[in-house]
Amino acid sequence: MPDPRAGWSRGDRALAAGKLMLAWVALLWLLEVVDVATGHALDGFGVTPRDPSELVDVVPSSFIHFGFAHLAANTVPLLVLGFLAALAGLRRFLLVCALIVVADGLGVWLIAPADTNTAGASGVIFGLFGFLLVTGFVERRPLGVLAGVVIAAIWGGSILAGLAPTQSGVSWQGHLIGLLAGVAAAFLFRRPVEPPGSARPAP
Repeated sequence: MPDPRAGWSRGDRALAAGKLMLAWVALLWLLEVVDVATGHALDGFGVTPRDPSELVDVVPSSFIHFGFAHLAANTVPLLVLGFLAALAGLRRFLLVCALIVVADGLGVWLIAPADTNTAGASGVIFGLFGFLLVTGFVERRPLGVLAGVVIAAIWGGSILAGLAPTQSGVSWQGHLIGLLAGVAAAFLFRRPVEPPGSARPAP
């Protein structure tokens, strides 16, 4: 069956990526409104390490935040990095995000300190950063390499700070696992290198 996106222009892909990320961020804000309205009942969907019953929260934990300040800090990087990653194709983007969310949640469950509750989209943000940082090199695409360099220049300092184990109240374990999952996703879901002069397929 022909790919229905084969005729998509760059503008079409940008519009689809923008709509997807705006919907994602809107969902996160809606969930936080519900959380506050219910006396933070949704905070229980964070991950508490090494409790078998908490495995069901591995995925939901990436969509829950501990207050509007926590969510606001994650909103812009998630929106921008997610938009850039989704430009290369929505199906691949969703696979990349699924891998990051599951790997990050499981990693937190395995190695986070006991009696902690970890939630938030920062693991996804670190994963998308890692994915965008290396995917241009993996696929040998000059524009992707340039994008990775620019992203590193803008967010590299914040990423490094988020990996520091000395910060209280910050899950550096979740950040590190998310970053590694994003790098792994760049290899697992890489697009084939196109021969010179070949027509570029739709992502």
